[in-house]
Amino acid sequence: MFRKMRRFKQQISNEECLDILKNEPRGILSVLGDDGYPYGVPLDHWYSESDGKLYFHCAKEGHKLDAISKHDKVSYCVMDKGYRKEGEWALNIRSVIVFGRILEVTEEEKKKEICTSLCRKFTDDEAYLEKEMKNAFPRVCCLELKIEHMTGKLVNEA
Repeated sequence: MFRKMRRFKQQISNEECLDILKNEPRGILSVLGDDGYPYGVPLDHWYSESDGKLYFHCAKEGHKLDAISKHDKVSYCVMDKGYRKEGEWALNIRSVIVFGRILEVTEEEKKKEICTSLCRKFTDDEAYLEKEMKNAFPRVCCLELKIEHMTGKLVNEA
């Protein structure tokens, strides 16, 4: 069903892919948008090691949610910051592409866990987290992406 990676010598392990998903804070979610056009939107994510799913938060309405309500198949791409080998100008970048189905999370406790975990990827300021949960949480929609297929590769910019 899913294609094998054409440049298989550049493929990275599943462990490296999961490391990128756990540690990098954001990526691009791509959906089938209006009139069949692809729609890619930058989002923060949280990878849950306990269930192997990706989670997001967003507004309760908009292009992304309209697209998801019509077609739940999506892809999500994440890149690391890259590194340079000693004496080289070219950046070496690892990327991961996840394919799966996405749905809205409706259970309140799960939504609180998602929002808290997302916030903690960026800050350990508990006062800020508490304020955000009180003020913004009622306006938040949370999404769950069940991973069906994942590939990753290392690319040298040279």
